[in-house]
Amino acid sequence: MSHVVFMDQDGTLIETVPFNADPAQLRLVPDARRAIMRFVREGFSIAIVTNQPGIARGMFPESAMSAIRERIIELFAPMGAELVGFYYCPHHPAGSITEFGIECECRTPNAGLILRAAQELGIDPRQSWMVGDTLDDVEAGNRAGCRTILLDNGHETAWRMDGERWPTVVVDDLDRAAAVIAGAEESAKAEHTKP
Repeated sequence: MSHVVFMDQDGTLIETVPFNADPAQLRLVPDARRAIMRFVREGFSIAIVTNQPGIARGMFPESAMSAIRERIIELFAPMGAELVGFYYCPHHPAGSITEFGIECECRTPNAGLILRAAQELGIDPRQSWMVGDTLDDVEAGNRAGCRTILLDNGHETAWRMDGERWPTVVVDDLDRAAAVIAGAEESAKAEHTKP
């Protein structure tokens, strides 16, 4: 597996419903279908990397994540897309559940989830992209060595763009992100084949 797009879940791929663990409430963002179909056509796989602090805060059990994963697989199926990885961080330092109320390396903006996914999937993160709707997602991707895309869809509020928080590209929707990724890969192939 060589072409993987790491993607944040809530607000990027799935419409935001705060602390949702009900698969019936999962809806793809409006332009996700076009983006996913473009990824399929271009030969990209998708892996989700997501913070789920509701687990640490006792709002839903960790076991709820497996139903979320299954629902996303169902949503992908009509487009012929495969979810190759589903990685979530259950931690939050202010969490009320002792085992999850900790500082960790997997919660974005840390790169732990992406690095773990890359290792388990056997890919080089430097050949991959991270797409998210906050600069914490961007920072996690940059720390892991990915190229990064920020979806400027109104979910980022701090706008502290320094150091590792600078995205490779900023776009306003997921379909445009897919077009940028596909175009960048085509350019790289063309460069590689020049005499």
